[in-house]
Amino acid sequence: MRRSLTAVLIGAATLAGCATDAPLQVGDRAGTQTLERMLADADRAAAAGQREKSQATLKAAAASYPSDKAPWLQMAQMRFDRGNYSDAIVQAQEALQRDPADKQALSIIAVSGLRLSTRSLAELSQQSSLGGSVRSEAQELARTLRNTLGEEVLVPVAGGPRQPRRTAPAIKLPAPRTAPNPSTTADPFGALK
Repeated sequence: MRRSLTAVLIGAATLAGCATDAPLQVGDRAGTQTLERMLADADRAAAAGQREKSQATLKAAAASYPSDKAPWLQMAQMRFDRGNYSDAIVQAQEALQRDPADKQALSIIAVSGLRLSTRSLAELSQQSSLGGSVRSEAQELARTLRNTLGEEVLVPVAGGPRQPRRTAPAIKLPAPRTAPNPSTTADPFGALK
């Protein structure tokens, strides 16, 4: 009798536990927002000029969906658009940790890095502190960028005419080697006769 009473109590406790867990799980699912909704809320807040609310929503989305790159990309783009390039780089790197081949994150990092470098070089130039090997290295990097991008001017003057884009010079390859003529292999001057 004692065993059957114990078995009934264990069974009742198990059923009671299952009955209380199920509504909590449904309630938890109803309380969490989808990533798409959180991103849309952040967009609406940003459009309304509520930058802090938008950033807080994106941070919450990143915490709720830690393996997704979308909140990090959106934060990086917002920082980039405001000219906060160092934070944009950090947040784009977070996106790259989730997707190493993401082109938007790579672009944000590249352009932000170039803008930070340009700003620093301009400040050094104004202070006449750019000299020696740093100056020659900066000139070489600028030359490489101009050739790679096909631009005469890397940072156009605001409001000034845009320089026409030129194409990178074509690389001339050596002519393909032809097989030697069997009749001239014995006599190297045979082809001259």
